[in-house]
Amino acid sequence: MSQTSSVTWLTQEAYDRLSAELEELSGPGRTEIAKRIEQAREEGDLKENGGYHAAKEEQGKIEARIRQLTQLLRTAEVGQPAGAGDEVAPGNVVTASVAGNEMRFLLGSREIAGDSGLDVYSEGSPLGAAIVGAKVGSTVSYTAPNGRAIEVKIVKVDPYEG
Repeated sequence: MSQTSSVTWLTQEAYDRLSAELEELSGPGRTEIAKRIEQAREEGDLKENGGYHAAKEEQGKIEARIRQLTQLLRTAEVGQPAGAGDEVAPGNVVTASVAGNEMRFLLGSREIAGDSGLDVYSEGSPLGAAIVGAKVGSTVSYTAPNGRAIEVKIVKVDPYEG
């Protein structure tokens, strides 16, 4: 998931959760993986050392997550989502009729939703870009990746209460 330099809206809870994850990964997480790499290195031949290669791979994943969180938190806007109660904005839970099927989803970053179970659409996705700024009752359309025009009617907009 690539994060651009645009602002990402986060609830205070999501910001705190992600900050704590970053702190854990940057401190104890890095220390622990370095110890595991060193222990595996001491086992001998690195070419055939599965533990060493697994630890190095995990280290790469940790470093990538640290970079992702650092960028996300650097560009985060914490607080209430922008927009009025009847206008779609990042950070809102949107109920919409998409191609005739009612959907309820969070518009914004997957990081906001945590383990809420809500579907999440980025404001940069075709659907998200089409509905940002749309008002309840309005109908917009967007072009799906397969080239078809998809009609979206905004039914309800609620603030995310995560």
